[in-house]
Amino acid sequence: MSTTQMKEDVNELGLFFQYGKRFQKEVTGREIEKEPSPRAKKIRDLYFKTSSSVSMEFPYWYTRRWFELEGEIPIIRRAEALNAAFSHLTPAIFPGELLVMGKTHYLRGSYPMPWLSESYFMNKEDEMYNEALEAGKLSSDMVTKWGKGGGNVTESMGNIISIAGKFGLRREELPILIRTAKMWKNRSVEDIGHKYEQMVPEYKEKEAIMRSVICMFDSGYTLPQGREVINYYYPLKYGIEGIIEYCKIKISEVAGYPDMNRLYFYHAVIIALKGIKTWISKHAEESKKLMEKEKDHQQKMEYAEISEILEWISSKPPRTFHEALQLSWIFHLAVLNEDCISGMSPGRLGQILYPWWKRDMDNGTLTRERTMELLECMRMKFTELDCFASMGVVGGVLSGNTFNNLCIGGLDKGGQSATNELEMLILESAITCATPQPTLSILYDEKLPEDILMKGVECTKIGTGYPAWVNNQTATEFIMNNCQSEEMKLEEGRAWSIGGCLETSAGTWMPIELNGNQHWIPGGAGAATSVGVHFIGLPKILELLLFDGIDQRTGEQIFPPHNCRLETYEEVLDTFKKYFRETVKVLCLCNNIQHDVWRKITPPVINSLLKPDCLIRGKDIGQMGSRYNTTFNVEVCGGVNLINSLSSIKKNVYEKKNFTLGELKDAILHNFGYRHAEEVKSYSLMEQKKGQDVKKWASIHKLCLNAPKYGNDIPYVDKIFENWESWFCTMCHDYKSLYDKPLYACQISVSTHGPMGAVTLATADGRLAGTTFADASMSAYPGTDKNGPYALFNSATCWNHSDSQNSQLNMKIHPSAVKGREGARKLLELIRGYMRRGGFHVQFNIVDSRMLRDAQDNPDEYRGLMVRVAGFTQYWVELGKPIQDEIIARTEYEEIG
Repeated sequence: MSTTQMKEDVNELGLFFQYGKRFQKEVTGREIEKEPSPRAKKIRDLYFKTSSSVSMEFPYWYTRRWFELEGEIPIIRRAEALNAAFSHLTPAIFPGELLVMGKTHYLRGSYPMPWLSESYFMNKEDEMYNEALEAGKLSSDMVTKWGKGGGNVTESMGNIISIAGKFGLRREELPILIRTAKMWKNRSVEDIGHKYEQMVPEYKEKEAIMRSVICMFDSGYTLPQGREVINYYYPLKYGIEGIIEYCKIKISEVAGYPDMNRLYFYHAVIIALKGIKTWISKHAEESKKLMEKEKDHQQKMEYAEISEILEWISSKPPRTFHEALQLSWIFHLAVLNEDCISGMSPGRLGQILYPWWKRDMDNGTLTRERTMELLECMRMKFTELDCFASMGVVGGVLSGNTFNNLCIGGLDKGGQSATNELEMLILESAITCATPQPTLSILYDEKLPEDILMKGVECTKIGTGYPAWVNNQTATEFIMNNCQSEEMKLEEGRAWSIGGCLETSAGTWMPIELNGNQHWIPGGAGAATSVGVHFIGLPKILELLLFDGIDQRTGEQIFPPHNCRLETYEEVLDTFKKYFRETVKVLCLCNNIQHDVWRKITPPVINSLLKPDCLIRGKDIGQMGSRYNTTFNVEVCGGVNLINSLSSIKKNVYEKKNFTLGELKDAILHNFGYRHAEEVKSYSLMEQKKGQDVKKWASIHKLCLNAPKYGNDIPYVDKIFENWESWFCTMCHDYKSLYDKPLYACQISVSTHGPMGAVTLATADGRLAGTTFADASMSAYPGTDKNGPYALFNSATCWNHSDSQNSQLNMKIHPSAVKGREGARKLLELIRGYMRRGGFHVQFNIVDSRMLRDAQDNPDEYRGLMVRVAGFTQYWVELGKPIQDEIIARTEYEEIG
């Protein structure tokens, strides 16, 4: 612990929420503040006044066409439904936009996809809702809390009905929503998947696991695609008509030959692309209409330019950087409209679009100022995206973000730095137009030039939490190991990028020729979606172990009784592993069935046509058309609380014999004498309130809090952590995806540490009932890391990070610690220190906690305030209070060097 630690920052539980000496008496603002261009500022101001809205256009036309084609080949039926939906979308173009088109005609709009799941937005009295409740599909909704500010429509009012706790639906559209949803009863992925997953012998245990919120959600019908990198290559190189002509040629080659699914795939691609073409053309026509009515000369010319761009790219490949950026955005939208998706990332977009940008800059048709306007407009378009799913998913997992991760840096095909001038401007646009999306990640490598690293540090210091810093070498090693059975070569391994908030995703190199020069761009999407067993709450499993498989919150027997006497620490650990294995097994089997039903009922057409090998092979993602298909994971949450709890049990119960396991269980049941977090409406250990019998449990609680904690470079607890990581990362390979590929470890929390903490009793590390878990996977539990950042780094890197798809470390630093050029250098050295130790990821909140407390009390004064949660950035006012409390409580470093 720092000798300058101030006593006033130690709360009554003995936790330190600050490292270093507080020099400032007043709240310290963020050092770097830049304004966006007038154009982007106008669009952002409009966004701030806009609420998340539901449109029924897409689902209505999709459903109508689907049921007209009863008996058709499934992938053709799917493509026809998509075509009808895209063709009927109402075009909307907003003044000042340079990039146009959105998911709906609302600025911030989305829509339900009842063909995936139709139960969660039904009336609570409805049979479908009650069936989903019984199966545990809605359990996470019950404990998820939305932020009340910003664009969230958390309550119905007037003519607007709140759907899924976030979206506003016009009351007159509600009958359409209900009628459309009921048409999918017993036909949706959710319902058919539920029918067949019940054939898994342990299925009843799976339902109990969901009701207990040990698992956050089923990915097969909630978010079946995403956590991957999109591929813009084919539209950029060939244009829409070029892809259609390619498919026509392939049809003539495969029609009537074996593996007939290729014929239907190519025909489906043509159908879907024609719908997208109509969608683009309708926006071109709308722009012409607006041009004719517009009186302002500049706006009139901009409408004319937009119309010309859209007309061209509706058929042909882009000629300019502006056209390439617009076409990339359109196909990004198209994939998001095809399926319920989070984490569809643009990848290394600055490297992909660089050839067009460089050509325009060289020939004088583009300036840096215009580039900045386009990039700022791009940021606004990504920020406008919403994902419609259940409250537990959109709130409890995503916090309203959709995780579009734009990556900078990394290495090129030959192993040299891949950075360029356009990436510098992308970083600058993120500084001037600070918005939650797209989030940025720097693929850190020792070969990256100093100027891009310092620009990244400058961007980090604005306080939005991006860019995240990700270890290129560690990620490449994971990708190479994970895809070795699919014959990945090193140069292909270098094309990786981040999909979603932190999922390492395989890429591929694609050749683009402009002006006679060939460029190898990291086209992305060498692999399909990263899905699997999503978010297992580790502290909850430990709780169930202590109480012989019974959930004390509900009284339900979740796991079969283990009937072990737990006389040794080793017996505790072995029993925990047994319960964990049971959880992974049943969730994996059910997940495989859900995804098999998904690929049969709603095969991905648009995302598949963008995948290089899918288009070449004539197979969609669900038929393993992608180059790499080892893409299913096991995600966990609350790992640090698990490790700290095991440390406490081992030390206090079995070594020091300070108290018995029975006494610990009794203390946990009584929450160490404190009131429940939900009762006091505070969700961190900073502000919990004592109950009447707190003295009875005070000594046990103090011993639990004082047990060795992760994050302090203490070998005792770090060895427990190392052993856990080694076992966990290895055991995942024992389970197979529906593609017969081994699963792998994934370690991120997103926002799940809030609702999962809400359903978990007090834990043996001293955490109290209902409070959030430690965020991320490598972050110390708030208030327990006392020995500074480098001690935290040593603890975090006691295991090999390349054994897992990711790991996640969040840190909060006071702005004074990184002030000025010297402070920026300190921050860069801090980042280098972690990367050189083999750490996979680190990200920062550069903020004064007192500002966050003020923002919590006065949200209307902080509409634009952003913070880093766990792999993503979000507006403070749109976060639920449990997550806000946890971010405030994170240890604040006022000294880093």
